[in-house]
Amino acid sequence: MSSREAVTVIGLGAMGSTMAEVFLAAGHPTTVWNRTPGKAAGLAATEAATAADAVAASTLVVVSQVDYPAMEESLASADLSGRVVVNLSSDSPDRLRAGSEWAAERGATLITGGIMVPPPGIGKPGAYAFYAGPHDVLETHQGALSALGRVDYVGNDPGLAMLYYQAMLNVFWTTLVSYFHSVALVGTAGIKAEDLRPYVATMLTDLTEDGPMGFLQLLTAAVDAGVYPGGQNNLQMQAIGSEHVVEAFEQAGLDTGLPRALATLFARAVAAGHSADGLASLVEMVRTPAA
Repeated sequence: MSSREAVTVIGLGAMGSTMAEVFLAAGHPTTVWNRTPGKAAGLAATEAATAADAVAASTLVVVSQVDYPAMEESLASADLSGRVVVNLSSDSPDRLRAGSEWAAERGATLITGGIMVPPPGIGKPGAYAFYAGPHDVLETHQGALSALGRVDYVGNDPGLAMLYYQAMLNVFWTTLVSYFHSVALVGTAGIKAEDLRPYVATMLTDLTEDGPMGFLQLLTAAVDAGVYPGGQNNLQMQAIGSEHVVEAFEQAGLDTGLPRALATLFARAVAAGHSADGLASLVEMVRTPAA
């Protein structure tokens, strides 16, 4: 008999089925359940007939479903008393907080999470997830959860796991979508994406390097201090440049939605009195949405 903690996995989509495989490979007795039967085929896990049976099999219940209402629907008839439910599904921060209350009303403790790798990366080097909720409860089950990747605790507030998760997704998506816009722009002149890629890669490296001259580090310090020195690279100059980017996309016959949104943000910042400030002052526009 295995000495590893038993785990139940609820939800056998791409993420959930991979989690079950990783738990099994790490030696954890694993019970699974999915709303649509048959998803457990090929898994060496024990497939429960009902969600209630799956929950009864383990103190630690890991959920990977489309959202938090799916968890509440799936576990509505289960006895959650004394269970630790770790939900790695995506939803809004407030929905996670409501889910925590829902679990507590049923005698369970909810640990919220956001796993920061796609299914093939689960359990691999570099994998990690943000977790929020009672720290002592998380520590009790950290050994099992570590099979999925590094456990990064971000605080007691259940919504924090999703704030971190969605903040990181926002950076990921907007960075790559900006890249797609750029390769489309140079592509109108017959330039291949591969011709641009090395320049973008160098820029990203320069932006994120550690040290006093690292651009991201400098901007982060400015945001935390609330002081945005502009100097010779002030926001007024950059706002004008952002309009030129819009014109380039218009002239190339491309979609201007993203570049126009950026130029509008610059213009709002200038109108709000930040023309002599630096790029980091744009955070104040994000904090004060347009009417």
